[in-house]
Amino acid sequence: MSAKRRSAAAALLAAALAAACALGAAADGAKRGDPKRGEAIYSRCLACHALARDRVGPRHCGLFGRRAGSVPGFAYSAAMRSSGIVWDEAQLDRFLENPLAAVPGTTMGYAGVKDAIERRDLIAWLRAAGRSKALCP
Repeated sequence: MSAKRRSAAAALLAAALAAACALGAAADGAKRGDPKRGEAIYSRCLACHALARDRVGPRHCGLFGRRAGSVPGFAYSAAMRSSGIVWDEAQLDRFLENPLAAVPGTTMGYAGVKDAIERRDLIAWLRAAGRSKALCP
């Protein structure tokens, strides 16, 4: 193989690797969700929830790793208290898709976030907001 062909092959291989890395990073970002878009989706939750205080629904600060139905002083349904859920991305995704099916008997009367990408974005926002000392003191 001539030096010119080796150089062209190397350039082609480098371009293919760069494209594969870019696609992989985009796919990884899609799996994790976009917190900026999630913040906009969270505006739908504000009718009942807030990050740092209880409203009709419980606060969301400290959500990840918390046992469902365990915020002190909040009046949860018996179904939520006994659900056995510990909130992580997978549990939130399942619950947010259809709260009434995920925890039959829950008093959360919201139909859910049907779009999987919106759920990922919302979960990314909840995780980012929960880490923020400004939003979750």
